[in-house]
Amino acid sequence: MSANHSKKSSYRNPPRDTRFKKGQSGNPSGRPKDRPNLATVLERTLRETVVITENGRRQTITKLEAATRQLVDKAASGDLRALQQLIALARSAEERSPEAGAPIGAMAEIDRKVLEGVLSRIAKIG
Repeated sequence: MSANHSKKSSYRNPPRDTRFKKGQSGNPSGRPKDRPNLATVLERTLRETVVITENGRRQTITKLEAATRQLVDKAASGDLRALQQLIALARSAEERSPEAGAPIGAMAEIDRKVLEGVLSRIAKIG
């Protein structure tokens, strides 16, 4: 017997010369790997980091945090559309993260007064 056939071939034990070679797939044209969907691509992109300069200091933050900061800054400067988007985003975040003791979507009375004041000032401008 040759060196390749030193052991007897049997069920689940094929001859060595017919076995798959190391690193070679048994089904090279088989099912392709998963393709990322929109949610996966968006999440991966928002988790990428960027370097910003704030108050003369460089910071590394995620793109999601940078976009959120820009939205807050626009809303604070009086952009009504940005303010509406920010309020909707805040409500959505409150609904997703339940806090102990506070009903979902409840806003403190002082927060409500501040928000009403901001909205009234913006209404006078526009």
